[in-house]
Amino acid sequence: MAKKLNQPLRMCISCREREAQNKLLRLQCIDGSIEVFKGSGRSFYLCENCIFEEKKVLKALMRQCRGGNKDKFTNKLKEIIADDRKS
Repeated sequence: MAKKLNQPLRMCISCREREAQNKLLRLQCIDGSIEVFKGSGRSFYLCENCIFEEKKVLKALMRQCRGGNKDKFTNKLKEIIADDRKS
């Protein structure tokens, strides 16, 4: 019988639901701007359900990135989502 490997679980910062790591979008804050995770530093996850709930996500992003411009966060998140869908 083959050994079943455990799938890492991560928590969405917006809804606090736990999901498999491969189902979540991994982001990070660099100098007050949201970027796709580049391999080093602190990061956070967003689930697919929360990405479209703008108000809820913005509150979580403001908390995670310790302030900043809401419009800037909104625009950058939309860019990241669009790029993620293309690839």
